[in-house]
Amino acid sequence: MERYGIPYARPGQVVGLFGGSFDPPHQGHVHVTLEAMKSFGLDRVWWLVSPGNPLKERGPAPMDRRMAAARNVMQHPRVEVTDIEALTGTRATADTLTALQRLYPQVRFVWLMGADNLAQFHRWKDWRGIMDSVPVGVVARPGDRISARMSRAARVYAKYRIDGQARHLLGRAQAPAWCFVNVPMVDVSSTEIRTRGEWRAEVLPE
Repeated sequence: MERYGIPYARPGQVVGLFGGSFDPPHQGHVHVTLEAMKSFGLDRVWWLVSPGNPLKERGPAPMDRRMAAARNVMQHPRVEVTDIEALTGTRATADTLTALQRLYPQVRFVWLMGADNLAQFHRWKDWRGIMDSVPVGVVARPGDRISARMSRAARVYAKYRIDGQARHLLGRAQAPAWCFVNVPMVDVSSTEIRTRGEWRAEVLPE
């Protein structure tokens, strides 16, 4: 499998991390990325295309295929599509963050997620450790606003929530800190695309 190398970031930069299987990547991912970069005061965003999601039973499409599709759909000078989890050998977000903070001790990271992920964030490995180690930016997606705001993570870390009016401060906030923003939404999901048969997981012939 082709390797894409370790992404570059200057000391002091604020880098948003947007992880997922991207199976397949789509305009909803692009939309969340650009809105997060604008809302949270991020210098750059890295897409972390995961080798596999530990919470999902079915494996994703081959890594090379998802990387190529992600680079095709996400084209922006301040956004980089990476396979860094394959390089670090990590799968869980908590482990990936530990590895990245070791590799980039002078870079400020912000974990990005859709509101759907916040709703079940408490199921993630060491989710409290994630909240305590980096600021978290949450972008609303269709149908997920109420469940996200009522989620266990939202309740436990309620006093660390940054008001949406001050969302641009998140990138340089001290963890724990998180912010929930409502933005114009793109109602599309990878699951819907797979269900319509527009993306299949089988390995394509070389």
